[in-house]
Amino acid sequence: MSKQKLNHCCQACGALHPKWSGQCNACLSWNTIVEEIQKPAVTSRTGYVGTGSTITRMTDVTLHETTRVTTGLQELDRVLGGGLIMGSATLIGGDPGIGKSTLLLQAIAYLSETFKALYVTGEESLQQVTLRARRLGLKDNHLWLLTDTDVETIIQHARAEQPRILVIDSIQTMHTPHLSSAPGSVSQVRESAMQLVQYAKQTDTALFLVGHVTKDGHLAGPRVLEHMVDTVLYFEGEQDSRYRMIRAVKNRFGAVNELGIFAMTDKGLREVNQPSAIFLSRSSQNAAGSIITATKEGSRPLLVEVQALVDQSHVANPRRLSVGLDAQRLSMLLAVLHKHTGISIHSMDVFLNVVGGLQITEPSADLPAIFAILSSLRNRVLPADLITFGELGLSGEIRPVPGGQERLKEAAKHGFKKAIVPHGNVVKQGIDGMTVVSVQHLKDAVEQFEMI
Repeated sequence: MSKQKLNHCCQACGALHPKWSGQCNACLSWNTIVEEIQKPAVTSRTGYVGTGSTITRMTDVTLHETTRVTTGLQELDRVLGGGLIMGSATLIGGDPGIGKSTLLLQAIAYLSETFKALYVTGEESLQQVTLRARRLGLKDNHLWLLTDTDVETIIQHARAEQPRILVIDSIQTMHTPHLSSAPGSVSQVRESAMQLVQYAKQTDTALFLVGHVTKDGHLAGPRVLEHMVDTVLYFEGEQDSRYRMIRAVKNRFGAVNELGIFAMTDKGLREVNQPSAIFLSRSSQNAAGSIITATKEGSRPLLVEVQALVDQSHVANPRRLSVGLDAQRLSMLLAVLHKHTGISIHSMDVFLNVVGGLQITEPSADLPAIFAILSSLRNRVLPADLITFGELGLSGEIRPVPGGQERLKEAAKHGFKKAIVPHGNVVKQGIDGMTVVSVQHLKDAVEQFEMI
């Protein structure tokens, strides 16, 4: 009889330790190491060992044309890289109640009309899933349901029914009897995901895994879970907002940082075809400290409003608060502004906000942030048809950003008449109905601001 193996595993990062200790040496977390008994794996049931793998030269590999399948939701197809690929494993994470199950139920109901689909739930009953599908008005005639948390049992059912689409909701509820740890632990999540991904690859089945997130916004469980799958999607959105954003942070079959936007309604998630209109919902009366910029999320330009508030500080250390932009970058922009133009706001509080809850990670918002700060400082209202973008360097130069032509075309489509952009982003043939002004240095940008 095989001897049971004893492991000490960190529940925060998945690191293995030879013995128990109060603190994990890898992630420095306290009281996260748990003793786990690993039973000998019975590989004859799953058939993952002894498949007869051989070494092959790359020139001898037969390439097949990759066919993408639409999910019925264009925004989901966008973040997937153009559609769903059979044999791929996709991990979707998000806060509780954000709409992960609703999104997958809508997609799998559409796919089940063409492919055999199996929805496995470990958190809800069959009645709950059916009631949600009926409330959303979905066609559920060809949708198969299963309530189970045993990975081996799920794979046995899948091998017997042979579905082309498999949804696991959620991976934290799955477990394998070969491990003594509780469902949701690092070992269980890792082992369950590995068996499901291997089954999907061997049978050319499209696999969707739903993952929980921690209070820090990261997927619960070890980071190896994100390495095992082909695509990682994050579902974002404020609880008091009806809009939801799904972002691709990893995609082996397409571009990353693609963004899909949905609106939550009583009939489920509805696609937002013109997201710029959401972020441009400005008040009827223009105010100082507001300007529009064109940011780029993946392959799609978006128009968003950047707001700034500069006020006299009443504390020894003035506050620097940024929502939607990097707070450290705000401090850098203020230092560059003082160094190269002599405009000092060291004794004032500076607040920066991106309207709509969007997180701008690219540096194209540097120049709009400067314009918004100057507008609030001088109490000068900027024209409603003005748009600007550009990256600001430490030496004061205005650097061009990728996709300048697409940004200008998107702005012109929404009625903007003037743009202040880096010199490298000036379009040679011009934009119909738009005046494009180029700037090379921060001093040039400040001069243009004074001329407005």
